[in-house]
Amino acid sequence: MPLSVLLILVAGGIGGIALVLHLLGLSRIPPLTEGRARAGWLREYPDAVPEQISVAASGRAALVRTAQGAGLVWAVGADTTARRLIAPRLTDTAQGLQVRLRDPAAPHITLRLTDTERQTWRAALTGEPT
Repeated sequence: MPLSVLLILVAGGIGGIALVLHLLGLSRIPPLTEGRARAGWLREYPDAVPEQISVAASGRAALVRTAQGAGLVWAVGADTTARRLIAPRLTDTAQGLQVRLRDPAAPHITLRLTDTERQTWRAALTGEPT
């Protein structure tokens, strides 16, 4: 079998599998709950027990407050990732906040937040009073 035909078959097969998974609803990102946010945070930072967790209305991110400071947990595919926030740079966007970190693995996070959440989260992340 010529290589060009094999490449077409492989690409078509991968595309077909992706399409079937999407049509079955298996490509949706599950919403972040307080329990998933807590588990994701403790997986990354087992020494920093969450005192308070606020999940965004979008279900894509959670603000975690610990004795050591604030942090974020956000959905990445079917999993989560978490970061402690030390002096983050915040920028308002049309749909929420953009958080810039000094972390090459996650240089910035775009959060979809309501106007009320934006004010509350900004205050929590910068240490400002609400």
